[in-house]
Amino acid sequence: MRIVVLTGAGISAESGLRTFRAADGLWEDHRIEDVATPEAFARDPALVHRFYNARRSAAAQAKPNLAHHALADLAKRHDLTLVTQNVDDLHERGGSTNVIHMHGELASALCAACGHRWPSPAETDVKTPCPACSAAAARPDIVWFGEMPYHMERIWQAIERAEIFAAVGTSGQVYPAAGFGQHARRTGAHCVELNLDQSAVSRDFHEQLIGPATHIVPKWVAGLG
Repeated sequence: MRIVVLTGAGISAESGLRTFRAADGLWEDHRIEDVATPEAFARDPALVHRFYNARRSAAAQAKPNLAHHALADLAKRHDLTLVTQNVDDLHERGGSTNVIHMHGELASALCAACGHRWPSPAETDVKTPCPACSAAAARPDIVWFGEMPYHMERIWQAIERAEIFAAVGTSGQVYPAAGFGQHARRTGAHCVELNLDQSAVSRDFHEQLIGPATHIVPKWVAGLG
């Protein structure tokens, strides 16, 4: 069976990583506009580096949970394309391979001067040099608000051939990912939303499974056989 699963911040939240959709509008006590846009990096790159150093440290200390492990098991039995909006590596540490990180990865650094990517050190700053061109132009390899997500052609192709599309722990407020369910339904997939509560795009899904990801994802995976 061909399955596409999209995961969002809700699946990592149960491993202790906070989401940015908090009621106070802050993300780890920072405004999104100050740490997650190209303009923020241009304005105060030192702050952005410190912010992502802290996120990298928090992600390294987190452990994959039962939902991460269940999706790794699902890939052993079905043709699974796993797409995540998350920038941590909990899916990989939970046993998944070939994870599509549409919003980039904390484990990767990107040179703003030449576009070279390399494994990120635990901490970066404004003086971190690019190993390819030597420019002090390192930035987190993260898709910020206003930038184009990665691997979109590959993702759309997988959705268009999917028999099942599932969204796990997503808010349904960030596009283009928020439109995946509607597109999958239009192209014939059975669409399932697994979330703590209904999202902004719940109407695009045939069914909803409500509850913590560590409870409902393993149960859903087991039901697929």
